[in-house]
Amino acid sequence: MVYSYTQISQYLRCPRSYRYRYLDGWREKETRAAMVFGRCFEKALGAYFCREDSAAVLFKEWEAYHDAPFEYRKGESWDRLFHEGVHLLETFARDNRIQIRSPRKTLQIKILRTLPGGSDFVAYLDAIGELDGRHCLIDWKTTTSRYSAEPEGLLSLDPQLICYSWITGISDVAFVVFVRKHAPEIQYLKASISEEQRQEFGRLVETTINQIEGGHFVSHSGIRFPQNGCLTCPHLGLCLDNKELVNINLIRKPGASDLDWLDELVD
Repeated sequence: MVYSYTQISQYLRCPRSYRYRYLDGWREKETRAAMVFGRCFEKALGAYFCREDSAAVLFKEWEAYHDAPFEYRKGESWDRLFHEGVHLLETFARDNRIQIRSPRKTLQIKILRTLPGGSDFVAYLDAIGELDGRHCLIDWKTTTSRYSAEPEGLLSLDPQLICYSWITGISDVAFVVFVRKHAPEIQYLKASISEEQRQEFGRLVETTINQIEGGHFVSHSGIRFPQNGCLTCPHLGLCLDNKELVNINLIRKPGASDLDWLDELVD
């Protein structure tokens, strides 16, 4: 078996949801404009570091979805997302805080690690480069809200960054957050992951995989008002046996025998 951070995090959130997605083959439909736009924007960032016209690449990638029946947030549109993206690319170029050497080798990096039990763990890293002259692992984020930067050291608790530090051995990590709002801005958030955190994450991976391979898929209800995790879960219709919700949110694909999902990891 091949595992990823996305798999581990989904199992920890709700083992039943993990089974629906990775074993039974239920996948969320691509209906959210922001998710697809984020992928297009990352391709534009890659073009920027390869000294290509990043705005032109963004237009080309995003244009393919111009007439797609996406769900847009209130006030959003195809044009608005494109113009926000161009503004962010221009701001990013002016900041000039990120340096990527040999971008064709250090952008969108696939790393495979063999685990003690014989399974593999795969990670797709956005970039390894320099932020303000310091060598670090970099993850791009596109969002409509600023990330919390306080208290100091908060980012070092992010499980995705801990995972990437664990698989690479790189201590210094960073989120570069492209905030899409009326006045777009970019956050450069840095953290350092300790060896103790990496070892702890490795043990968490082994424990979680043992539970998965042992067939433990009990449900973890997210119903706890006012925060309600189940409402944002694409598999809610399966748990409620609601065929209408299933048809709206999901599409059935081959499960464990089809590993194409490894090529696209969700943030």
